Amino acid sequence: MSAIEQAEARPRGTRLPRRARRNQLLGAAQEVFVAHGYHAAAMDDIADRAGVSKPVLYQHFPGKLDLYMALLDQHCEALIQSVRTALSSTSDNKLRVAATMEAYFSYVEHEGGAFRLVFESDLTNEPAVRDRVDKVSLECAEAVCEVIAEDTNRPYDQSMLLAMGLTGMAQITARYWLGSGQSIPRNAAAELISSLAWRGIAGFPLQDTEESDGAQTPPEA
Repeated sequence: MSAIEQAEARPRGTRLPRRARRNQLLGAAQEVFVAHGYHAAAMDDIADRAGVSKPVLYQHFPGKLDLYMALLDQHCEALIQSVRTALSSTSDNKLRVAATMEAYFSYVEHEGGAFRLVFESDLTNEPAVRDRVDKVSLECAEAVCEVIAEDTNRPYDQSMLLAMGLTGMAQITARYWLGSGQSIPRNAAAELISSLAWRGIAGFPLQDTEESDGAQTPPEA
C-alpha cells in the first residue's frame, strides 16, 4: 500500500505503529504539498488531512521543511531506482532506451503527483531542496552514462552529455504529456519518445579504444 493509500485509510484516533504512522503522515503531506505547494501548505492542513492532532505530527517531523525534505528524499530515490531498474532489465540497448522512457512516463503518471515536488517545486531557492533536485537529475544521468560509455567507448564527458540529453528528454516530454491531457496513451507516448531517442543514440557506434583514449577526441560528424 502506498503512502497516499495509507493516508486515505485513516480513522481519527487510531493508534498505529510508528513506521505506519510516519507513512500515513507522508501520504497526507504529499496530497497537501502537491495541491498547494510548499509555501501555501500549512501543518494544520496536513494534520487534519491525516486525521491526527498537530502534536502527533510534530512528534514525527519537527517542522514543515523536515516533512517536505523527507517526502522529497523518498520520491527522488524512487525515480533513481526506477531508472536503474530499467537499465538493468535487459542487455539490449534499444530496449533499455524504451524501458528508461517508460520509467519516466510511469513516474509522472503515478506516485500521486510527486514528480511536482521533484521537478516543479516552489522551494528551489532552499539549498537543500536544490541539492536534491540536482542529485536526482545527476544520478539518473550517471546511470545512463555508464551504459553509453560501455557501449560506445566514448570518454566520460561525452557520455555524460549524451546521458543528460536522454534523461532531460524523458523528463520534459513525460511532464508535457501529462499536462497536455494524456490524449496519447502512456505506453504509446513513451514508445514514440523512445523511438526518437533511439534513432539518435544508435548513431554512436562502438569506437576503437585508441580513438577514444583522449577526452579531446572530437565527436563524429
